[in-house]
Amino acid sequence: MAKNVSLRATTRSRNLRQAGALLILGVICLLLAWLWHPSTGVYPLGVLVLGIGMAVAALLNPYRLTAASWLVVLVGLAVFLVFKHMLPGSQTFPVYIIAMGLGLLGCALMGRLGYIGKGPVTPALIVLAVGVVECLLIGGYTPNNFLSFMLSFWLPGFGLLALGVLYLLSSLRA
Repeated sequence: MAKNVSLRATTRSRNLRQAGALLILGVICLLLAWLWHPSTGVYPLGVLVLGIGMAVAALLNPYRLTAASWLVVLVGLAVFLVFKHMLPGSQTFPVYIIAMGLGLLGCALMGRLGYIGKGPVTPALIVLAVGVVECLLIGGYTPNNFLSFMLSFWLPGFGLLALGVLYLLSSLRA
């Protein structure tokens, strides 16, 4: 019985450290977005920084956020390359498909290593979100400042802060 309690306490402290890291990274990104206004045409870093922040937090607790961080980092890298004009616009769709395929391979690797269970829903939700955003962008159904929000530090700031709050609440409740 003592072994179960110590294992549960270790998991809880790992979860709390991860939530704290997410909150700190979110606040740092919000401060950067507020104080430093880099051009999103020159520095389209929003999605990539969100993924890197998730990956850093996943290092503290590899049993949470690994699948999401693989996908978001690679999609963020694709977004960066496309919006930085390092790749031609005609290659946008194939680059996103390749990034999501590589991200799903990373998820499969994490599953084989035992860090994520069978049938995680997160990768499917992220791929679905990317598809919906792309459809809305192509159709012109997004607000005027949506793209600049997605490419700026506001996205990782709010995203990491929201994840930190969710994980903090789930850690305190368990």
